[in-house]
Amino acid sequence: MSELLTAAQMRAIEQAAIDSGEVTGLELMERAGRGVVEAIFEEWPELAKTSHKAVVLCGPGNNGGDGFVVARLLKEWGWEVGVFLYGDAEKLPPDARVNYERWLSIGSVSGTSADTSVFNDQNETREDVALYVDALLGTGLMRHFGDLPVVQDDLNIVAKQFRKKAGVGRVVAIDIPSGLSSDTGYYPGYTHSDPIEDCIIANLTVSFHSKKVGHVRVFGPAACGKVVVKSIGLEGSPRPRGGMQSPPGGAVGDCPAVPPGEIVKLVERPNSLGKQSNTHKYSHGHALILAGSSGKGGAARLAARGSLRIGAGLVTVAPTPGALQENAARLDAIMLSPVGDAPTLEAVLADERLNTLCLGPGLGQERARKLVPVALAAKRATVLDADALTAYADSPAELFSMLHENCVLTPHAGEFARLFPDISDKLNAPETKGPAYSKVDATREAAARAGCVVLFKGPDTVIAAPDGRCSINSAAYERSAPWLATAGSGDVLAGFITGLLARGFNPIQAAESAAWLHVECALTFGPGLIAEDLPEALPEVFRKLGV
Repeated sequence: MSELLTAAQMRAIEQAAIDSGEVTGLELMERAGRGVVEAIFEEWPELAKTSHKAVVLCGPGNNGGDGFVVARLLKEWGWEVGVFLYGDAEKLPPDARVNYERWLSIGSVSGTSADTSVFNDQNETREDVALYVDALLGTGLMRHFGDLPVVQDDLNIVAKQFRKKAGVGRVVAIDIPSGLSSDTGYYPGYTHSDPIEDCIIANLTVSFHSKKVGHVRVFGPAACGKVVVKSIGLEGSPRPRGGMQSPPGGAVGDCPAVPPGEIVKLVERPNSLGKQSNTHKYSHGHALILAGSSGKGGAARLAARGSLRIGAGLVTVAPTPGALQENAARLDAIMLSPVGDAPTLEAVLADERLNTLCLGPGLGQERARKLVPVALAAKRATVLDADALTAYADSPAELFSMLHENCVLTPHAGEFARLFPDISDKLNAPETKGPAYSKVDATREAAARAGCVVLFKGPDTVIAAPDGRCSINSAAYERSAPWLATAGSGDVLAGFITGLLARGFNPIQAAESAAWLHVECALTFGPGLIAEDLPEALPEVFRKLGV
């Protein structure tokens, strides 16, 4: 899986390379600028065939320095380039200052004030500009956009015109659209009901070395347009000593501290999904799906179908005795074992071949309170979802005291808030000052508290283990699957995880692989998807993967 870096981690990697003597900051800035121009011509080959007009908006930091390099390279290509500087040239960082001076040898820089905004009537018309380059803040966002002179009005014009697809050329962001946090995908001062505002809306974003967390979270995909990663020669560079942790007493550059060596991973195509030959059904595990009472069995059946399709050797659904007939009418390959109370579950679990349990989908909260303690006491690999989580909303500590390392919790945002109300409050608080607190931080903290893997569902599903390992399964860009927002899709995901656990996958591996396959099934089926279609798409997905 590829890395998703925070701003602090990226700066640490760059600084380690500089400290080693293998590269200078000025060389990195030159490589970044060249990477941006290369990405522009790759995305729009027609722009390389003749000269055009470009406007480069440079900020007061090193992102602005990258912008000066881009402006110089486009000028050398024969373009007419207008450069605007938001900030004091005398206060530019050293490397950015060098590139500012280099640009001044071939072009001019306009300041920004109420009278010299990029889009004042006396300036060139927007229709004449083929390309806008956002080199304002990038990953260095520390504050609200409004802290830069008139930048808010300028960028709102760019954003609004781009959304209307009229009156503005192509918009390219360096690192990440300015106004967004590269660590969270939010902008300072957001509330969760806000639309995308106070940030650039780009149709191409050029990042360096690795994608950042904010590229795949919340507003990131909508604001970035398309993300291209360009190498700046840091592959194989020495990593900072002691991993990626920020120094004691504070965070690097106001970015959140990260445990040593712990970098968020982007979940990608899973490996080892096939089955070995010369095995039998019990070699691939036996999953028990606890179900609810009469009329409430659909969710458990969806989970069971997902578990069986993903490769569990056997799957048994355990409804209440009164729901046995209706489940029997709907199930064939999936077996049935009625469980009315806790003693009955204890008796069923005497069969040690039942190596994995799933509780929650359609279970009912009262029934969950009776059965969850028995299930967890059996110390089998266990998935807890839906009612099994909500049943402990009033006493989450009681649930946490029973959990073990082979459990996986799969909350959506509402369930997460019920189990981890203080963490959820921190996550939902507007960013105003200090280190950003993201869904990654929240899920890591929740996993550490619960002592097991937590899969925090959403288009940007975050999966974390108690030891700090963390990954994001992104359903964005080319993997956008909005039709997953349908009743029962989460039950199928719980079944996918259960089936992989039954097959012997470890909890974080099972959660990551299941989340990726869940999205891939939706993409394979396409619009019109309902939850029942997800397990049935698995065979085609497996064929495409060569399983």
